[in-house]
Amino acid sequence: MSQATFRAALAELGTQIAGRPLDADLDAWLNLHHGADSETYRQLAAEIHTGVAEGWLCNREGGGLRYGRIFKSADDLARCSVDVVDMDNVVGPHHRHPHGEIDLIVPIDPDARFDGRGAGWLVYGPGSAHRPTVSGGRAQVLYLLPEGAIEFTGL
Repeated sequence: MSQATFRAALAELGTQIAGRPLDADLDAWLNLHHGADSETYRQLAAEIHTGVAEGWLCNREGGGLRYGRIFKSADDLARCSVDVVDMDNVVGPHHRHPHGEIDLIVPIDPDARFDGRGAGWLVYGPGSAHRPTVSGGRAQVLYLLPEGAIEFTGL
């Protein structure tokens, strides 16, 4: 696996979500069609694990987090940037999503939860904000940010 195969898998997903509102319907659709029991989820999770192990994902560290932006927003990625964070029982920095955020949650430990959710997808709508929180162990989380937009609030 490589950055190229990872991007190709995300681009395939991007064609399916491009132009869709970031809302509860998209959350449900992603979990139904690309949820934790799907081939898409298994492929992305495997590539995330490999990328973190090889160091081309989560190549920065700070505040108890390993993180990194792997791709800037681009047309083939539904105008989303791609970040991956490796978190272990930690609360991250408060931030706002001007255009929303789509998260793929990949628990490393079986009881790990990201913002209360286990394996699968979590969609935050435009203007939403949170302190990303992993409890119950370690998880890796992929963030798709429309136009790469994120605002750290310092709260």
